[in-house]
Amino acid sequence: MSLLMFLILVGIQGSTAVTHSLKYFYTASSGIENFPSYVSVGFVDEVQISYCDSRTNKNIPKQDWMNQVNSEHPNYWEEETETCRDKQQVLKDNLEIAKQRFNQTEGVHIYQQMYGCEWDDETQQINGYDQFGYDGEDLITLDWKKQEWIAPKPQANITKEKWNHDRYDLEYEKFYLTQTCVEWLKKYVNYGRNSLMKTDRPSMFLLQKSSSSPVSCFASGFYPNRAEMFWRKDGEEIHDGVEKGEIKPNNDGTFQMSVNIDLSSVPTGDWNKYECVFQLSGVKEDIINRLEETRILTNESNTKDLPIAFVVLALLVLIVLIGLIGGCGFILYKKYKDAQDTKSSTSSLSSGKSNSSKDSPSSDESLV
Repeated sequence: MSLLMFLILVGIQGSTAVTHSLKYFYTASSGIENFPSYVSVGFVDEVQISYCDSRTNKNIPKQDWMNQVNSEHPNYWEEETETCRDKQQVLKDNLEIAKQRFNQTEGVHIYQQMYGCEWDDETQQINGYDQFGYDGEDLITLDWKKQEWIAPKPQANITKEKWNHDRYDLEYEKFYLTQTCVEWLKKYVNYGRNSLMKTDRPSMFLLQKSSSSPVSCFASGFYPNRAEMFWRKDGEEIHDGVEKGEIKPNNDGTFQMSVNIDLSSVPTGDWNKYECVFQLSGVKEDIINRLEETRILTNESNTKDLPIAFVVLALLVLIVLIGLIGGCGFILYKKYKDAQDTKSSTSSLSSGKSNSSKDSPSSDESLV
């Protein structure tokens, strides 16, 4: 599954607090054992909504709320499956053409298309993209504002000239990416609003390995992953000595991140001028964690407190064990009682270019 994770991570990009996105990724590959030769996935606000591959040849929803589309479009998933099959053949053909253009015949090769749109629900600003890649590098990309295809690789010049001469298709691309795509995005956001728009505030901590180490502001348990965190001094954001980490997933579906600051040259008495600020998409208020030396968790603990800690830990373990034993006894009794009741009862009884406007605007685009 490493290839699929790569595809997902490549497509996921940070977005502003009020920007919604709809993205589709189509991938054809060759030379990869035990992996589908074609995969397509769809995302709304970085949440996967659909999946199809060359083994199943069926497009399926990945979120329960995506089934609501059937109320307005009863044939939605049948049409999505048809699109999956059509795109599969187009991308496989383009993969072979790309291999010829690059004078390659064997080995692992990947041909991809990513298209979609973004919509800011406050400013109403929109953006669209449709781009193709080969073996992890850009091959040809659409500039929808200029209505022009750009080819970073000379091997795509033939395709660029061909597509740039098709003015009708360029007009259609612009219309699709800026209107049709956005209309479907709004539908999906409305279907999944309770899930997509939910917000979970993080727990925040100040951490330090030793008195000479940078201070880390750590936030965990937040959702969604559209968040910012930074340090500021006297109300002004600072960058010197600051190192920001990446947003990472937790096992429960929430996220975590950290941002470190080096205060080795700052007198301890001035630390109270610093504060860590966390901003979460969908939450207007900033979460502020002021730097106070007494609040910093560190590995340098006082050894005289260890006996007390061990006593407290032992008591907690004992309480948990008593609870488990009592719980297990109750469960065993309940199962025995239910079995007797069942036995008694039993004895008594025995006596995204398809015709659908939501599909990709370029499903029949060939590199030829």
